[in-house]
Amino acid sequence: MPAPAPAPAPASESASVPVSRRTALRLLGGAIAVVAATAATASPARAADARRVSQLLAKLTLDEKLTFLHGATDPAPLGQAGYIPGVPRLGIPPLRLSDGPAGVRVTAHATALPAPALLASAFDPALAREYGRVIGREGRALGQDVLLSPMVNLIRTPYAGRNFETFSEDPLLASDMVAAEVGGIQSEGLIATVKHFAMNNQEYERQSIDVVVDEQTMHETELRGFEAAIQAGAGAVMGAYNKVNGTFACENPYLLTTVLREQWGFEGWVMTDWFAAHSTAAAIRAGLDMEMPDGTYFGDALKKAVTDGTVPEALVDRSVRRILTVMDRFGLLAPRGIPPRPARDAAAGARTALKVATRGGVLLRNEREALPLTGAAARSVAVIGPTAKVPFVSGGGSAHVVPDAAASPLDAIRARAGKVTYALGEDIYGRVFFEHTIPAGTGGYSHDIDVRVPQDDEWTFLIHYTGAHPDRPKVVLDGGDELFPQAPGYGEFFSGGLISTTPDGLSVRRKAIRLTAGTHRLSVTATAAQTFRLARITSASRAEDVAAAADAARHARTAVVFAYEDATEGLDRTTIGLPGHQDALIEAVAAANPRTVVVLNTSSCSAMPWLARTAAVLQMYYPGQEGAAATAALLFGEANPGGRLSQTFPVSDGRHPVAGDPHRYPGVDGEERYSEGVDIGYRWYEAQKVRPLFPFGHGLSYTRFSYSRLTAEPDGRHGLRVTFTVRNTGRRTGDDVPQIYVGPSPDLTLPQPRVALAAYRRLTLAPGQARTVTLRVPARVLSSWDPAAHGWVLGTGRRAVHLGASAGDLRLSRTAEVR
Repeated sequence: MPAPAPAPAPASESASVPVSRRTALRLLGGAIAVVAATAATASPARAADARRVSQLLAKLTLDEKLTFLHGATDPAPLGQAGYIPGVPRLGIPPLRLSDGPAGVRVTAHATALPAPALLASAFDPALAREYGRVIGREGRALGQDVLLSPMVNLIRTPYAGRNFETFSEDPLLASDMVAAEVGGIQSEGLIATVKHFAMNNQEYERQSIDVVVDEQTMHETELRGFEAAIQAGAGAVMGAYNKVNGTFACENPYLLTTVLREQWGFEGWVMTDWFAAHSTAAAIRAGLDMEMPDGTYFGDALKKAVTDGTVPEALVDRSVRRILTVMDRFGLLAPRGIPPRPARDAAAGARTALKVATRGGVLLRNEREALPLTGAAARSVAVIGPTAKVPFVSGGGSAHVVPDAAASPLDAIRARAGKVTYALGEDIYGRVFFEHTIPAGTGGYSHDIDVRVPQDDEWTFLIHYTGAHPDRPKVVLDGGDELFPQAPGYGEFFSGGLISTTPDGLSVRRKAIRLTAGTHRLSVTATAAQTFRLARITSASRAEDVAAAADAARHARTAVVFAYEDATEGLDRTTIGLPGHQDALIEAVAAANPRTVVVLNTSSCSAMPWLARTAAVLQMYYPGQEGAAATAALLFGEANPGGRLSQTFPVSDGRHPVAGDPHRYPGVDGEERYSEGVDIGYRWYEAQKVRPLFPFGHGLSYTRFSYSRLTAEPDGRHGLRVTFTVRNTGRRTGDDVPQIYVGPSPDLTLPQPRVALAAYRRLTLAPGQARTVTLRVPARVLSSWDPAAHGWVLGTGRRAVHLGASAGDLRLSRTAEVR
């Protein structure tokens, strides 16, 4: 089949540069190298595998073939996301597909690992591989065959509801992390699925938004992580919901054939995101292989298309062959038999979870050495905030994991400090004012409750309830609208990872509403047997909570405030400010005690209007089941913070790359334009000279590091070799992450970032210890995508090379010739 033409670029795109004869030869040489590498892998063993798959394929009926191409109902469900039945008569086993960005998501217990955003903050690909191995082993132990992870979409907007599920705003860091995690997952025999391909960087209108993006931007930013996952051997790719340049991603021939198959040589299979299919013939021709979770388009509709000649059966065979080939690669096809499943090692999973959470924690601020808590600072501590008592393990949606156990930070602090007091600070479940259990066989329930409102006020009503979502009680205020209606579609399942469930396991829904002074009536009706509670949060209750927190802080040597932001798949944030009244809480506590430490359990960046009045801020994202132990270890100095921000933190909602431009986010008339081009994340701040709250790569330590003796020179085939010395000049052992950034090439007229991360290394140094580090910057990192040639072109000439502690703290610079 001829290669489809590349997706057209927007009219506003910059003109591409002419390609010189030397550049063309270089690009041709790269293509020849790819062909040679492919030929070299055609070993006799691989040929035998291909024959085995061909023999199986020849024995399959059309109906049997189609069962591989769409999801089905599992006769023995384990709570996983998808199921492919297999063909028992030929010894082809079923496939079970599980969500798992931060652990295996089934109904059974699994290790709840820290969110990938926290993993990425460790700047440690070896740790990402270990993270992947835990998920890979547990996935197989829990009866799964395919993992719907990792997610590698870049953090483009701070509002995206799934930022915590992915790695970074930087293409290089994201590529390194995803490649390592894929290697770890698949080393344990679990098939990894990299997602969501591609340009899926927001939840708002995610099922319909049309992302308009030029070819250079696409390849230099978002696609680099996917390519790295393919090079690492990922067995499957999940297509995204959104459109890319006018065509849905799951039927986009440029993405699924030109890029994935022809440019990258991908040999695995492509599945849809759940209910992301939109066609039959167009999708399979474009390169889609599997529709999930059902067969709306690839079931009876595809069979009809084959039988009437609309779709050649050869296309069905192509897709089935891709799936069987991956299954065979992982030992799932006869005559080998399914490899024995390992036992789950919960203790090993917990150790890795603790290591990741500890190494990924980022110390953002530490004035006058407020941390670590030692001596008098540790003898009297006021702990404040709901997530101090109720551990924030994971975000909502498909990232939620059922952990074996999760201790609270409050208990972990009590085990280390002297006198510890606790104050709620911010009520997230409300004061219960009515509770009832409806017994079985009642046949219906109705009850009216009068509530008195002392003055005009905003109240938040909450319902806590058992049972299934459709059966929850109906609550009507003053004969008007229902307070807690069913959310449309899958909205009921995307309601957060913390606020949607009470500590005793009841589901929660909430509604904020402005009430006038006087008496109001709540009418409750229900049909199912269940227990429910009604609760409220008012201005008076909020004031009481803040006053109690400030009083606790005033009478302690140190105040530690745990603040949260509860993100979930399916919903974007509306602001980078903390939800509820947490800003006012932190302001009040800091006013009562200048030694106030803030621990952030947030999905992404946060605005911090209170920052200057606090002593320290520790960013812990969603730290998994061992988050309490990791947080306490960092607070009390048992571990030295070494994490670095994998995303820029802006000052406010008005000062970041998509602020003030609805065409960039959330889109206008269903269309979103990536008009920032290659200047994603910290690159935009540098290009626009906008000062962030905290730059990409930022992170403090309980010790100090100095950099010296920077050199940069040509290395090997078009790359650079960069050498420098790092010294621990402080009094504690600690980890540092020196970062190399490169400037643009003078020989290219393509758009280029002013600075781009080119290399980094995490290292541990004892007090006074120095280490000379050599990092290599490969040609790909020094190259730009040329849309005229549809390939990479080396950025030659004298280029700036910077060594820094972050993108905003570049301490040493040199120039080097790229040849």
